[in-house]
Amino acid sequence: MKSVRIIALRQDRKRLLEHLQDSALIQIRKSEKSRDGFKRVDLSSQTQVFERNVALSEQALKILNSVSPQKGGMLDSFKGRQEVDPDEIGVIASKSKDVIAVCSRISELDKKRSDNDAEQIRIKTQLAQLEAWQNLDIPLNTTETRSTAVFIGSFPQKYDEGGLKTALAAENPKLCFELEIQHSEQMMTCAVVFVPKSQKQMAEEALRALSFSKPMSPTSKVPKTKTEKLREKSERLTAENEQLLEEIKTYVDRRGDIQVTQDYFRIRADKYNVINNLDHSRYVFIIEGYIPEEDCGKLEELCTRVATCTVEFSDAGDDAPVKLKNNKFAEPAQGILTMYSPPGTTDIDPTPILAFFFYFFFGMMFSDAGYGILMVIATSLMIKIFKPDKKMKNNLLLFRNCGISTTLWGLVFGSIFGDAPASLYGYFTGTPITMKELLPWYTLDPQKDALMLMIVSIAFGLVHILVGMGCKFYICIKQKDWGGAFFDTGLWMLLLIGIAILAVGMLAVPPLTIVGAVISIGCAVGLLLTQGRKKKGIVGKAVGGVASLYDITGYISDLLSYSRLLALGLTTGVMAQVFNMLSTMMGKSVVGFIFMVVIFIVGHLVNIGLNALGSYVHTMRLQYVEMFSKFYEGGGNEFQPFSLQSKYIKIQEDK
Repeated sequence: MKSVRIIALRQDRKRLLEHLQDSALIQIRKSEKSRDGFKRVDLSSQTQVFERNVALSEQALKILNSVSPQKGGMLDSFKGRQEVDPDEIGVIASKSKDVIAVCSRISELDKKRSDNDAEQIRIKTQLAQLEAWQNLDIPLNTTETRSTAVFIGSFPQKYDEGGLKTALAAENPKLCFELEIQHSEQMMTCAVVFVPKSQKQMAEEALRALSFSKPMSPTSKVPKTKTEKLREKSERLTAENEQLLEEIKTYVDRRGDIQVTQDYFRIRADKYNVINNLDHSRYVFIIEGYIPEEDCGKLEELCTRVATCTVEFSDAGDDAPVKLKNNKFAEPAQGILTMYSPPGTTDIDPTPILAFFFYFFFGMMFSDAGYGILMVIATSLMIKIFKPDKKMKNNLLLFRNCGISTTLWGLVFGSIFGDAPASLYGYFTGTPITMKELLPWYTLDPQKDALMLMIVSIAFGLVHILVGMGCKFYICIKQKDWGGAFFDTGLWMLLLIGIAILAVGMLAVPPLTIVGAVISIGCAVGLLLTQGRKKKGIVGKAVGGVASLYDITGYISDLLSYSRLLALGLTTGVMAQVFNMLSTMMGKSVVGFIFMVVIFIVGHLVNIGLNALGSYVHTMRLQYVEMFSKFYEGGGNEFQPFSLQSKYIKIQEDK
């Protein structure tokens, strides 16, 4: 990575930035303050307009998708962005004002619908409150007549007329009153109480004692009349909302225009955000950033072609961003690495190693040739038909490579949709047969050869861990940390190798026992003598050396984690065999054949979904936890070039 500085004439700013954005060659570095003699151009108001238009178009698309979902299947997510000729950008810009006006109209119509919906809720609440007062022939807000005080409200319990009169009389025997009960139910009684005006205060105290409450929304109309008015309004709002909805639907065919216009304003907002952080003088402006070393020539050619400027390159320093560059085999696995963390300044790029072991372990866990072939075919067709963007294409290539590995391991384990060939052979011929008898090559059966496969899994795990430690050894050598390389890493690698040789000698080749024991003991002594070297005092060094040997338990734990290679491979095969057995249970009849086809297809789809996910997750865990913990620190910043950050369109490349 190189640091780059471009000094160009201010009159060429627009043209140069557009070409830089289109080429995606450099990551522009931002600084908080401008250098002496320069100043910043404040384009924040224009930027806010662009960002507001992006937000408005997003809202309009969301509204359109809610009233008329965009047609498309589950596979549409694999499609790449729409390619647009560079000359079409001017056409999009010329139409943008009209499109934004459409977005505003859509938002306005939707807001009106939302307001109407809120009003409908209020109407429903009012209708519910008025329901108990339908027989009342005076307005709810009536409080008095010329000689009488009127109290309209409710009590929080059930009364009949006699009971309520008794309760009021009990509160104040001197009170003169008449009442009418309008509605009564389990926890509420609605009533109208009439008292002489002279006893109004006395009546209020008595009613308060009985927890009397007035209606929440008293009206100046008779309840029945008010109810009719509210229902008419509700019907009017419903009709209005239908009209608003129909008008919104008339804009559905503008969805494509809105999408490309949104990207147009998104691109302009990105460019103006960059301009806000550039240093300007009266005649020139300066761009500083980072560029991959192999792209320096391209940048010089571009700048010379489109502007009058000078381009200067220098060493990027330790805080430079990281851009990964790998071959076709490893590149699909870059996404797995960046999900964890881009490499730091002291790291190597572990993508090639990660890719090999990811494909290898995924295939061993999924381990079915039928499933692997389906993965290869499906991912290849998706790449060819949908022509996805680079990121999605890499994800599909990752699973295609995993499918190839799955196919090979399936052939090793003799698993093709489980034991489907043998099961179907027995179903149609009536003669039972095993996969080992059916296949012309030697196969391993995870169920019968489980112990051997467990040993093989742990052996692969040992290789995986040793490769990770080898990377650490290389990094230490590169940094000239000789002690870290030979004592902290090399001795542990030799100790693990010695223990492995000792185990092989004890199990199969006795002469190797002595060799393994000598290596193991020698390395253990070396660790005792060297691992406390950074401690103070003889006692501290001795204790540090002895304590370091406890780390062997961590390595044993790591190795046992690789038993999941056998466990998931066994699970895939057993589940497939169970579904094959279930599919043939109904016998050889028309119904039995239909049952077999349905159970076979559904069962294997379930098995693929469950075990593909499990293989992906556990393979990733083996990389992140077991291998990366041995050497990889991460913490780097991913290279993010100034580019067209569009969602729906991409500019066609020059042929």
